[in-house]
Amino acid sequence: MRMLFLLLAFFVSSAMAGEESVQLKDGNGKEAVTVQCAMCHSLDYIPMNATNRAGWEKTVNKMINVMGAPIEDGDKKIIIDYLANHYGR
Repeated sequence: MRMLFLLLAFFVSSAMAGEESVQLKDGNGKEAVTVQCAMCHSLDYIPMNATNRAGWEKTVNKMINVMGAPIEDGDKKIIIDYLANHYGR
């Protein structure tokens, strides 16, 4: 049982270690993105899925309407603006 616990602890800490290395670009809205998006998934999805403004709008709307992300309307615009300005194509 102890070995199973140690093995599980190793995998969890290894998975979390990658989270710490994700550094979003500085800018207005970074904090809102960090708080709201990291609630449900790794921040490395952001640079991996860079798209244009329409794509970010679609993605954020999906996170709210389909996935149930508790993002308020005021934060929604801030998040979309940040993503489009810093991770837009």
